[in-house]
Amino acid sequence: MMTPVIRPATPADVPLILTFIRALAEYEHLLPEVEATEARLHATLFGPRPAAECALAFTPAGEPAGFAVYFTNYSTFLGQPGLYLEDLFVSPAHRGQGCGRALLLHLAHLANQRGCGRLEWAVLDWNQPAIDFYESLGAERKSDWTICRLTGERLRRLG
Repeated sequence: MMTPVIRPATPADVPLILTFIRALAEYEHLLPEVEATEARLHATLFGPRPAAECALAFTPAGEPAGFAVYFTNYSTFLGQPGLYLEDLFVSPAHRGQGCGRALLLHLAHLANQRGCGRLEWAVLDWNQPAIDFYESLGAERKSDWTICRLTGERLRRLG
């Protein structure tokens, strides 16, 4: 197993981030839903008020291997911030080499460093390899919760 290099993304990494987003969407059979552009990623990740952060994983030889996009959320029950992992993706050629684990350990370290009470994320119920991986790290599945979402026209109608 290799030791991946994890580092925060920079504005110069936006094309790579978009490539990873598209690869993740293809894996999840959701590619038609991707509306992200390089300009939008620049504005939302590196603009005056960043909405999220991104960590990148590279092989020791410098090959891009994966990414994690995350942001701060808040737990009223804990009275503490948390980190929410929006996306974690490792390219197929680099799976099983420790990149996903290194990215999650990086986020756990950040969460602890920032005084967060939890690190959480969602996983598609059919993605058994990811579920097994997360559970191997000690993650607890919260099967009694259902995600609700408003997007597009439904969201605009309400606002």
